[in-house]
Amino acid sequence: MKNTDKKEIPRFRTEEEEREFWASHNSSEYIDWSRSEPVTLPRLKPTLKTISLRLPESMIEELKFLANKKDVPYQSLLKIYLAERVEEELRKYG
Repeated sequence: MKNTDKKEIPRFRTEEEEREFWASHNSSEYIDWSRSEPVTLPRLKPTLKTISLRLPESMIEELKFLANKKDVPYQSLLKIYLAERVEEELRKYG
């Protein structure tokens, strides 16, 4: 059933064109959000950004040692440690 008081979403030729459209238009004019339902996207991967991080060589060597004991790449172990600490800190602030 189509809601007649909502605008029709245009067809987009490219993802970039769609991105530009939604950046300048209010989706509530096109979508009845009161009828929306939550969904789970189990295979959705977060967007990653590469950063440069300077660490003491001794810390990197220690991290590599620990990662080797856990049989994981040291960069992965660093992300695990960082994620755990960020979660811990966020819990402090509710």
